[in-house]
Amino acid sequence: MVDVVSSEAGILRPDHPLEQSGGAKWFLPAFGVLVLAGLVYVGYALSQDLAIAKTVPWILLGIALLIALGFEFVNGFHDTANAVATVIYTRSLPAEFAVMWSGVFNFLGVLTSSGAVAFGILSLLPVELILQVGSSSGFAMVFALLVAAILWNLGTWFLGLPASSSHTMVGSIIGVGLANQFMAPAGSATSGVEWGQASNVGMSLLVSPLVGFFAAALLLYVMKLLVRNPALYEAPKGNTPPPWWIRALLIFTCTGVSFAHGSNDGQKGMGLIMLILIGVVPTAYALNRTPDINYLEAYKAASVSVEQALGKYAKPGVTVADAKATVQEAVRSKSWNDQTTVALQTYIHNTTAGLQPYATVDKVPTDLVSNARNDIYLIGEALKLIDKKKLLPMQDADLKAVTDYHKAVDSATKFIPLWVKIAVALALGLGTMVGWKRIVVTVGEKIGKSHLTYGQGAAAELVAMVTIGMADRLGLPVSTTHVLSSGVAGTMAANGSGLQWATVRNLLLAWVLTLPCSIALAFALFVIFRQVF
Repeated sequence: MVDVVSSEAGILRPDHPLEQSGGAKWFLPAFGVLVLAGLVYVGYALSQDLAIAKTVPWILLGIALLIALGFEFVNGFHDTANAVATVIYTRSLPAEFAVMWSGVFNFLGVLTSSGAVAFGILSLLPVELILQVGSSSGFAMVFALLVAAILWNLGTWFLGLPASSSHTMVGSIIGVGLANQFMAPAGSATSGVEWGQASNVGMSLLVSPLVGFFAAALLLYVMKLLVRNPALYEAPKGNTPPPWWIRALLIFTCTGVSFAHGSNDGQKGMGLIMLILIGVVPTAYALNRTPDINYLEAYKAASVSVEQALGKYAKPGVTVADAKATVQEAVRSKSWNDQTTVALQTYIHNTTAGLQPYATVDKVPTDLVSNARNDIYLIGEALKLIDKKKLLPMQDADLKAVTDYHKAVDSATKFIPLWVKIAVALALGLGTMVGWKRIVVTVGEKIGKSHLTYGQGAAAELVAMVTIGMADRLGLPVSTTHVLSSGVAGTMAANGSGLQWATVRNLLLAWVLTLPCSIALAFALFVIFRQVF
């Protein structure tokens, strides 16, 4: 590159983009105040929630939360660097200010996220591990997948490789599922990985970099046809910032990518923290205690409707000895028979009857909360075999009762307290401001053979912003790293700038190795931790 030759030796020239001073000395103190206020709120909200818990294993809870937030911290300085590379290398924003700016919008993205991605990731885990998350195997699961993800992210960051935190987390979950199946006693009712959900997630991770490459290349072609201002397709000259309209476009796309990254990637940490809370202090977090006061009554009504609908398909004379065990086996084996229909109807009836005396969740005895959540969750997984797998053909009116039940289950079990969002947002925002240079240099200098132009930066970031935002709405995890770095590569190819194939080869290698390496790490760690817990 023209102005960054000396950076490979670790010595930046005075006119290098990373040496630009932001001049916003007020920003760090202001962000420090925000962090302090956030920590105070998190501590207060957590203490209020735990006030209703019968016992709290403080050391275990503290270690688990620190590791989960540590994953998001590493995710921040690993992935978010991609969002700021284009504005830094086009000199649209000074380096330090760009990182701070991105950190703020990552923070906001996390706070406004829907939670769909969080629970989509968790659905990859074996059902019995989720139901027994408070057991020794549950703790081994959480610690194994978190430590594996952190180790791989730190390793690729140290090498300056823009590897995917999403890939890493999915690989870690698959590794835990495989290890759980491998260690199960012969003949026991255990499942490994939820391969149906894994294929959906895997497809989104596989396709998104290709979308980034070709969509960014196509967008650059269209821009050249429609916007014929030569300034848009020129590299920065010295320390001169781009024209104001180009600068505004690049800052807008950087902001959008940062916000989308927070709303998508931040949810992985939220889901894991909820898994930890449900396992360590189930009496406080197994069921949602802060929704619409009428939601438990809505759940009961939905349960009765499903019970009646199943009654239409239950064959006379069929009996079951243990309704719950029969339903568990159906969920594990993804199969259905006449006994399953009767067992599920009975199981729903018993679960609803247990909750019938209580008008709101606050009235449910703490000893009953954890079991109630597991029953509700298991029923929901069994009903997916009807509406998703179509194992029990139903009329449309009866299927509507099933989908209504799913909505009621989501209200009861799929929730994220505000303090969890704030804690993850703080970890991701702080991580954005630490250790970002390694990845920024790779994206900004080592993908293409020529300097990144304004148009290339805008095209790559606009595609990344839209792709990640759409994935968030669909509840699918995608890699900010892969989408943006492949977008930069696509614009370089479309522009005829040429690619640095050594870097592209390393990026592809990281892309290919992330899944098997994180699977192997999590597998080994789960086996080790099962001996510890």
